[in-house]
Parts: sequence; structure tokens; C-alpha cells
Amino acid sequence: MKLKKWMDNGRAGALVQSVMPALLAVVVAFASGGAVWWIAILAVLGVECAHLAMNLADDYFDYKVDMKGDRDKVIRQGFRAMTAKYPYLTDGTETLKTTSKAIARFSLVAVLCGAAIFAYRIYSNGFAGPQGAWWIVAIVLACAFLGFFYSGPPLKLAYRGIGELIIGIIFGPLLMMGVYYACCGKVDLNIVFISIPVGLLVLNILFTHSFIDMPGDAQSNKMTFARLLGSSKACLVFSAIFIFVPFLMVVAAVILGHLHPAYLAVVLVLPRAIWLFRSLVLFSKGQMMEIPAPPKWLGPMPGWDAICKAHIDWFLARWFCARNLLSGFCILSGIVAIILMFV
Repeated sequence: MKLKKWMDNGRAGALVQSVMPALLAVVVAFASGGAVWWIAILAVLGVECAHLAMNLADDYFDYKVDMKGDRDKVIRQGFRAMTAKYPYLTDGTETLKTTSKAIARFSLVAVLCGAAIFAYRIYSNGFAGPQGAWWIVAIVLACAFLGFFYSGPPLKLAYRGIGELIIGIIFGPLLMMGVYYACCGKVDLNIVFISIPVGLLVLNILFTHSFIDMPGDAQSNKMTFARLLGSSKACLVFSAIFIFVPFLMVVAAVILGHLHPAYLAVVLVLPRAIWLFRSLVLFSKGQMMEIPAPPKWLGPMPGWDAICKAHIDWFLARWFCARNLLSGFCILSGIVAIILMFV
């Protein structure tokens, strides 16, 4: 297997949705004390391989569905028409068989990493008890179930309009609690109050996409959470929840004494949240909002000149902002955790 090729096929560019939460969980684990560095490396590697396997599995099942004609494969409408879902399958470069082998190999690496971590935690924590290694089994099984049935039959959860919610759960609480436990051998409210906000911000990236592309998704018969809600007003309500509740949860956790007051530093990215929500309000009113040059404080938006020439700046400005909101939140939280190690 050519690693880079299959990483590209598995949409390695989207790994930010898992690598940022995973690294944040590692940093918080070290700040809490007792974390093991080689376990941390295995945990992050396992998470990223599992993410790539899940992306490829999503392509695998979607392509099979398209081949059977269960969904309109013809013409992808809206913004999704500009981004081919699985070009390596449609152009014949790869087949379902080679894709399944790639899925198996990435999954095998993830399983081996998990097995090594499980063996260590069985030795150090035992299996039973409040902080026993049963946590690993429970989290892995939950992730495997949701990851497989995200687009796999018979549940096909992503086809029922709850795919974004599933991703938020997997890459938020489940991923972060799993990595945190693997590193330091415990689960506590500290990581819970950080992982849920992160999960909401991961969910927000996908929801922002589906909200903006709702008319195109309707034409191509793709069910998303935005389409499930059915109206722009309902989508704006849930956008507000996904965008602002993470900040409210951090404030509540600080007030309740579960997080150090230094974690309030995450409000530094609140302007991005406000800009994103305002832009979605404008979108709901039919304003595409072209941006000649995005302000620096919104975070990196690479290739902007090419994006403007393609006339998709109205879309990618919002999508980049949603992604940068997650990365900024994670980076600031990680910096706080590192500082707290030394004070």
C-alpha cells in the first residue's frame, strides 16, 4: 500500500478534526499528571489511522450505494458538485477491493495501537473498577459501532440526517476521553468539560457545510442534519448552539470549579464565533458575502486568490472560519494546559 496515496484518498486534510482534539487530550492528560509519553504517541497514531479508515469506509459504502442507484449519483448539486467525493474510485484508479484492503490496513494499525494501550492499562489499572481498562473497551466499541454504521448497512446513520451528530460524538467526547484515559489511566470531569465543547465545534464544521449547501443537497437527495431541520430559522438556532455553547460550557466549568480560570482564555476566539454566526444569518437572508481579503484574526485561509477566482469565497470563508474556530479553541486550551503544568 502506498501510504501517501491512501492518506490522500482518505482525505488527510480533514484529519484536523481528529488530530486537534487528540493532541489537546494528550496535553490535558500530561497536565493532570501521570501520563505516559509512548502511550500518547500510540493513542494519537491509532486515532488518526482509525479516522482514515472511517473516511475510506464512508467512500466505500457511498460508492456501493451510488452503483446500486439507491441515491442520485448523477449530478451532485451545489458546492458538493465542485468536490468529487471519491475520484479514485470513479476514475478507476482504485477499486472497491483495493479500498477495502486499505481500510483493513489502517484499521489493523489502529487495533494494534489500541491493543498495546489496553495491555498496559490492564497491567497498571486492572480491568474492573472506576478507572479500570474496561473504559478502553467501552470507548472503542462505541466508536467502532458509530464509525461503521455511519454509512454502513443496515443503519446507514449518515443517510438519516444525523451524520453530523455522530461525528461530533466520535471526535469530541469519545475520542478525547479515550486518548486522555489511555495517557493517564483515568477519566474525570476535567476532560468531560473540555471534550464536549470540542465535539460541538467539530460538529459545527460539518453543520456549517450542510447548512450552506442545503439547496444543493436537496437536489442531489443527500440527507443532512440541516435538511432534517428543514428551515433556515431552525438551522440558525442550532448553529447558535454549536457555535456558542462551547464557550458557555467552559465558563460554567470554571464557575463550578472543574476547570482552572485560565481556560477562559478560549474567549479570545469568540470573535471568530460571532463572525461565523453573523455570516450565517446573512446567508439565510440570501447574501453570499464575497470577501476580497479575509481578516487575519479569522485564522488561515490558504489559496485565497484561487478561491476568489473560482467564486467560492462566499462558501469557503465560512467553512474555514468554522475549522479555525475549532483549531483556535484547541490551541488556546492546550497552551493553558501546558502553562498550568509549570505553575
